[in-house]
Amino acid sequence: MRFTATAATLAMATTVSAHAQVYGLWVNGEDQGDGRNTYIRSPANNNPVKDLTTADIVCNVNGGKAAPKFAKAAAGDELTFEWYHNERGDDIIDGSHKGPIITYIAPYTEDAGTGAIWTKIAQDGVNGGEWAVDKLIKDKGMAKVTIPSALKAGKYLIRQEIIAGHEANVAFSEDSARGAQFYPSCAQVEITGSGTAVPDQDFDFNTGYKYTDKGIVFDVYGGASSYDFPGPAVWEGSSSGSGSGSGSAPAPTSPAAQETSAAAAPTPTFETVVKPSEEAAAPTQAPSTPVTPPKTGCSSRRRRARRAARNAL
Repeated sequence: MRFTATAATLAMATTVSAHAQVYGLWVNGEDQGDGRNTYIRSPANNNPVKDLTTADIVCNVNGGKAAPKFAKAAAGDELTFEWYHNERGDDIIDGSHKGPIITYIAPYTEDAGTGAIWTKIAQDGVNGGEWAVDKLIKDKGMAKVTIPSALKAGKYLIRQEIIAGHEANVAFSEDSARGAQFYPSCAQVEITGSGTAVPDQDFDFNTGYKYTDKGIVFDVYGGASSYDFPGPAVWEGSSSGSGSGSGSAPAPTSPAAQETSAAAAPTPTFETVVKPSEEAAAPTQAPSTPVTPPKTGCSSRRRRARRAARNAL
């Protein structure tokens, strides 16, 4: 009995250490400082989300709680998400958690980001057998994306996700102990510039991501040479596309000056989605169990409601 309890505890500890979340942002190689619960809507821990029907799939647990500040960047800037699992600069995420990294944008909203408000601006899958997560580990947790240069100024949520596929050979809806593991993170960013392009804002994660998608049920152990990304195509107004991903990590610099507060941020020049704050429900998590090869990793964890009126340019 004592051995069983100890073994279970050790298995759980190993499981948690394999996971990841976002520490902060870099803009053009400049560290914006610790963004956790400051300009990033941070979950309480680094556990994955697997249930596509919950609000947590959008901005993770606590995604419905607005952070008090915004990071600042200009249209056309290079934005880097810095990932970690326990401590900044550690081994980021277990190497078994291979999969893509996908980035979306939506007009700022105080709620959990549900509904058809999202636009895909970048995606990185597999190239020559190397997955985006492999590059993330090699680049010490840095995943880069370029903010569309023509993007209209305003306040946005920029969401980056890892989809870990080490247990994605079966859908979570069929086996709750397995399934793709999602690690979404939403950053509040105020964009400046003279651009006039408004993103499509037509993707809803709760209805757009399906357990039948080839990019959600897939095999990372079969020597894949390509990957079918879930969700919409990359926005034509974005300069980032398929296959490109994180490069070398930016050189450390002093943290930038603190960002403007959410309350004091200038009103954007286009309509934003602003709803009463609400807490996102906790995700449905599968119980952690010891794993054996090839089941490496862990076992824890309307459409087209195209905005009734796209903002006139």
